[in-house]
Amino acid sequence: MKKRFDITVVGREFSVLSDKGDEYVDRIVRYINERAKETGETSENATASDIAILVALNIAEELFGLQEEKEDLRSRFEGGIEELIGYIDKESTVIPCNVRGGL
Repeated sequence: MKKRFDITVVGREFSVLSDKGDEYVDRIVRYINERAKETGETSENATASDIAILVALNIAEELFGLQEEKEDLRSRFEGGIEELIGYIDKESTVIPCNVRGGL
């Protein structure tokens, strides 16, 4: 069930709904505020709106980078599995065994 959270992001108050817990929402708010602080410190004369847009762009870049990394890892994992299957197929031999005749 969704819960209402009153949060402060970049000095502005917001009410948001989330089905995540308090700690999760707090982590997100802290992360955004830390990124906004860092961005504001490096961007002279930036308004709060400018900072918010820059933070959104930076986080989108992080997200896309992580998605590419995930896809690369998945591709490498699948390639490794195919290579392992090929190795097993190549190296395995079927040894006939007549289990009805006893050992």
